[in-house]
Amino acid sequence: MDKLTKEQRHRCMSAIKGRNTKPELLVRKFLFSRGFRYRLNYSRLPGHPDLVLRKYRTVIFVNGCFWHGHEGCKYYVLPKTNVEFWRNKIDRNKFRDKEEQRKLASMGWHCITVWECQLKPKVREQTLDALVYTLCHIYLEDRRIKPYEPAEEDISMVAESKVSYNNQ
Repeated sequence: MDKLTKEQRHRCMSAIKGRNTKPELLVRKFLFSRGFRYRLNYSRLPGHPDLVLRKYRTVIFVNGCFWHGHEGCKYYVLPKTNVEFWRNKIDRNKFRDKEEQRKLASMGWHCITVWECQLKPKVREQTLDALVYTLCHIYLEDRRIKPYEPAEEDISMVAESKVSYNNQ
């Protein structure tokens, strides 16, 4: 039983949760307890980010290491069966993630990705503290008064030139 039929794969895949996963709930509870308010899976933005913090102009994606192909992570190991299917699926996920983040960045949003392995008990506190630090830094940086710097370009003024009329 090396290869699953398309129907068997579909049944297996439909059981995978896309929202309210344990890692996502950890991040949500932590941020809420620290006073951060957010929207969930905001449909008006590309990729329906897991968390949207409008005040911080920031979106947070909480990604599973396997499903999003976290390179160098021990939780990202391709199954030994049907390798080509899984490689293609994960490559498509990675490509889609990059495209969505590119679109969000072009719209002026800051994108943060929190990986499932970064929420394991040994490193959870450090990860969540770093997330709060990053959000505060983004907030302060976006509201910092930037000094006025005149443009160094030679700006031409449009005005009427003196016109000499021969008939005067």
